[in-house]
Amino acid sequence: MMKTFFSFLIVLSVINLSAQNLKNFSVPKGYTRIAEAKGDLDKDGKDEVVLVFDTNIKASDDRNLEGATDYKRVFYILKNEDSRLKIWKENSTILFSSGTGFYPSDNTLEASIKNNSLHIGQSFFTNSRHTQKYKHTFRFQNGDFYLIGSLDHFEDTCDFSFTNEINFSTGKVIIDREYSSCDDDAKIPQDFHKEFTHKLQNLIKMDDFKIGEHKFKVSGLKEDFIF
Repeated sequence: MMKTFFSFLIVLSVINLSAQNLKNFSVPKGYTRIAEAKGDLDKDGKDEVVLVFDTNIKASDDRNLEGATDYKRVFYILKNEDSRLKIWKENSTILFSSGTGFYPSDNTLEASIKNNSLHIGQSFFTNSRHTQKYKHTFRFQNGDFYLIGSLDHFEDTCDFSFTNEINFSTGKVIIDREYSSCDDDAKIPQDFHKEFTHKLQNLIKMDDFKIGEHKFKVSGLKEDFIF
């Protein structure tokens, strides 16, 4: 018990030392806040603040159907030290740009903190009938933020609803395929549901994660599980 207590004190000391070296935060000129969350991410009893912004940096020179400019997005995880917000973490690799999708004005981005974990949700239309939703969960452990959960939901207004979900902490994987049709005479494929366990050898750090660039084989299926 005493050894565990001293280990806890050492962890707190490292966190406090790191916090003293953090830079003060101020909203960059030209940035627009689009989401905010508050909660305790490192279990020190103090709430961190997560702020998500549309930057003023163009993601591409292309313009979407509504003529809006496509901007890169970024979020900051901030610590409140001495009544000042300080930058603990900055990331833009897991966020889609503001002009992503078929109807960019209908895009959504949500941030929340629950159970000491950061949840980032993003959704957009890939065309006039298809919606794509993502939810990714990150936890601070071993001195960094790691991906511990991924949910990918792809849906057609008439024909299908596909879900891929994995909890990297437990290894539980859910693959669900539901089929339907707006045509009464159409032949509807059989629904498919599969649950199994797949443990990654190493969890993926937040800064090493980009949506769609990781995959693994699924027994009994032709396609890979992509996250």
